[in-house]
Amino acid sequence: MTRKRAGRWSARDRLRGWGGVTGMAAACAVTAALTLLPLSHGGTEVLGGDAAGPGTARAVQIRADDCTDPEASLPPSSGSGPNIEKIKKRGKLIAGVDQNSFSWGYRNTAAGEGKDKLEGFDIDLVRAIAENILGDPDAVIFRAIPTNQRIAALENDKVDVVVRTMTINCSRLKQVSFSTAYFQAGQQVLAPKDSTITGFDKSLTGKRVCTAEGSTAYEALEKQSFGAVFKDPHDGTEADEDQLTVPNQLDCLVRLQLGEVDAVVTDNALAAGQAAQDPAVELKGDKPFTTEYYGVAAKLGADDLVARVNQVLVDYRRGGKDSRWMQSYRNWLEDGLPGITAPPAPKYRSN
Repeated sequence: MTRKRAGRWSARDRLRGWGGVTGMAAACAVTAALTLLPLSHGGTEVLGGDAAGPGTARAVQIRADDCTDPEASLPPSSGSGPNIEKIKKRGKLIAGVDQNSFSWGYRNTAAGEGKDKLEGFDIDLVRAIAENILGDPDAVIFRAIPTNQRIAALENDKVDVVVRTMTINCSRLKQVSFSTAYFQAGQQVLAPKDSTITGFDKSLTGKRVCTAEGSTAYEALEKQSFGAVFKDPHDGTEADEDQLTVPNQLDCLVRLQLGEVDAVVTDNALAAGQAAQDPAVELKGDKPFTTEYYGVAAKLGADDLVARVNQVLVDYRRGGKDSRWMQSYRNWLEDGLPGITAPPAPKYRSN
């Protein structure tokens, strides 16, 4: 067992203890206060067309007015451009991340004094991007952003990229640009083990279901709710109760533990980490009821940066079972999401 993995296990044991209502309620308050606050790095805050490789999917033609294959992104490139040069001039990559999603992006308080405590699968990828562009995996400014602020952070130039379990879809492509897919996930129901809820089905009738604002889980419930109660009376207004629809996905777990909701609908990849935090809850249903892909998001039109990230992902996938992608998967995700043997194959636009 490596030292890093040992640290992760100690963090896991601590997080299971953190599953109590009091601790999670405190975490909820912390989450609510994190909107676009920068995370310190090492005690210092600094603001400021290559071959795709083996296993590449064929190029896919996409018209700007007809999004039929949202996972198809720009061909990879090691070239530069205005967005790359801006990052190089600053000397730091600014990345929007989560710091509350266990195994994806979270603070490991068990890490030694003076060490970077932000860890997870998404964090590993951020560091690979920084290493490629700046030659230093530590040349990163991490900014914690809630689920409902991911797009706004890019539009307002608060971050260069968002690497935060963000699903690629046609609706979001109107607002941001995406890399090729770096992970496949799907929506699933999280509920107490002793709940009568059996999955995304009629067992949700009359149940209070929590989702994050701006999430694909909320969109799924809008299409088919099975009679579940999932909207706050004043959603989308200043009077929003933030009870069933919350700013940050982790807040749903808090609501569940407090008994304020009966279930959570979220990505199975996130829910698996939350089930690891709290052994009293579990994923319901045999499998996810959707298929979704996570991508690295950049500001709309930042083509040079997107192409560069796609090149990073080519390198990140290379090596089969010994690739950096698989190493990160085994380190952070395999326990909760076993059986994954490879990352999703990339798709590229031909236009």
